[in-house]
Amino acid sequence: MEYIRAKREVRHALVISDPQPVENVTNLWLSAGQAANIGIFLILFGAFLYIGRAILLPILAASIVALTLAPLVKGAKRRGIPPWLSGLVIVILGLGVLGLAATMLAGPVSEWIGRAPEIGATIKDRLSVLDRPLASLHELQAALGGGEGVNVNTPTSSIVLPVVAFVTPAAGELLLFFGTLLFFLIGQLELRSSLVSLFGNRDAKLRFMKIMRDIERNLAGYLTVVTIINAALGTIVAIGTWLIGYPNPVLFGILAALLNYIPYVGPGIMVIVLFGVGLVSFPFIAHAAVAPIGFMVLTTMEGHLVTPTIVGRRLTLNPLLVLLALAFWTWMWGPFGAFLAVPLSIIGLVVFNHLFPTEEVNLPD
Repeated sequence: MEYIRAKREVRHALVISDPQPVENVTNLWLSAGQAANIGIFLILFGAFLYIGRAILLPILAASIVALTLAPLVKGAKRRGIPPWLSGLVIVILGLGVLGLAATMLAGPVSEWIGRAPEIGATIKDRLSVLDRPLASLHELQAALGGGEGVNVNTPTSSIVLPVVAFVTPAAGELLLFFGTLLFFLIGQLELRSSLVSLFGNRDAKLRFMKIMRDIERNLAGYLTVVTIINAALGTIVAIGTWLIGYPNPVLFGILAALLNYIPYVGPGIMVIVLFGVGLVSFPFIAHAAVAPIGFMVLTTMEGHLVTPTIVGRRLTLNPLLVLLALAFWTWMWGPFGAFLAVPLSIIGLVVFNHLFPTEEVNLPD
């Protein structure tokens, strides 16, 4: 009996490699206090980001766009074009593109919103094969004390009112975004000189200038390549949906290009949209599944072959880091935060690599 007990203790014993006692408990508690202060700061900073979303989001987005377009403004200045003129042209072009997109999408979106009850009923009819599993799930939900099921015949007003409630503050944020973008583009060189003068010694000034230069290069390089890839993807989606027989194929092309800026989540939303519209537009589920399957194949090839080949290892981000950043900024600022997740990750990595350069460390096996 004693032998069996000793054998079990040996089998469940922890493997500890070269344990060393703590030299000074006071230093341990000081480190714990510093970690607590950092944790409190992060919590307060997160609350600040969440509460100040309406102001911080457009300003931060404008700053990122301005940093991305900074090489363009500098190149124009070297050719004799003043920054105020190049900045004004960029803002006017941005407003023009936004107005054109809104004009093109207004008709189809209004039509789909107006047909919401009909679309819901059609999708329910197409998915009637799932009635039995859904009924069982509903019974389980009722047994567990869940709420009532989803009403398919949703009135149009219940869809339009949240849209209006979303668009109204978004208009003010959009105005703040373009105003901030204009002034950033015009005065970013003077602003950078003022920030450099705040540092006390030459090394700190030089480090700040290197950080800003690398942020501009990485943002411009990454977003330029990704924009070209997304534009090509949107064109392919528009042509493909037109060939399959989807209504408003241009709408799906624009939506695919925009959603592809959001890693993982964006393509997933696009697959759901294509499948939902396919259920309404086509009589058979197999026909409705053609476009989503094709889009999944297309985005898989783009994410694993095209983008890594073009972007290269230098601009390739860690997938876990991208996923965590996407989850955090989406939770903090919603869908617009999801669009900013990758650029903010690039900025954070550039600053971190400048402050804490990576060193080759040989870890024990």
